[in-house]
Amino acid sequence: MTGLTPNDYAAAHRANRMRASLAESHSVTDAIYDAGFNSNSRFYEKSNEVLGMTPTNFRAGGAQTDIHFAIGECSLGSILVARSGRGVCSIFIGENPVSLRQNLQDQFPKANLIGDESDYEDMVAKVVGLIEKPSVGLNLPLDIRGTAFQQHVWKALQQIPVGSTASYTDIATQIGMPTAVRAVAQACGANALAVAIPCHRVIRNDGALSGYRWGVERKRALLEREAHA
Repeated sequence: MTGLTPNDYAAAHRANRMRASLAESHSVTDAIYDAGFNSNSRFYEKSNEVLGMTPTNFRAGGAQTDIHFAIGECSLGSILVARSGRGVCSIFIGENPVSLRQNLQDQFPKANLIGDESDYEDMVAKVVGLIEKPSVGLNLPLDIRGTAFQQHVWKALQQIPVGSTASYTDIATQIGMPTAVRAVAQACGANALAVAIPCHRVIRNDGALSGYRWGVERKRALLEREAHA
């Protein structure tokens, strides 16, 4: 019914309760127990996975969380790659570097955005390499943030081979929720990791290209490039 195992479903609900409790409880410890964790240590084993940052920083809306980013150019336009302490958390493609930076600010409104660092240019180069030569893959850790359902969809997308496509219906069926086609499309639209999570490989049942967060023409270009990879 949910497309998740019972354990994953329970973990997703605990994570949602934890986020809500942190905003309301007097202390992090109170929030941990209110969310259903039976010990502090049990929660802290999973804290990065649940919150993407420390509980204290989460309560402050992500304040004091460092997000490093760099902006480069590729055949599809400007590209921004951002990394948290866990891995690459954002890959945006567009026409205007300024708007890409604003997109990152919107995603992490209270984080410390740190750019223009030469150490992160190599990170951008690796992502550009994935765009120009899809068969090389991406050897970078990813910090994937989303609901349990979104992450379930994104995991399925990562299993679509280079040069292949799948329909939204195919993905919905693969995750065990054949009627959730619209929700699958929404999860694709919410993907903040362009090309690393290949939502461009998902097309309509009739083979037509549908909407793409970074533009249908970029989606077409990526698929054509991958077809000859």
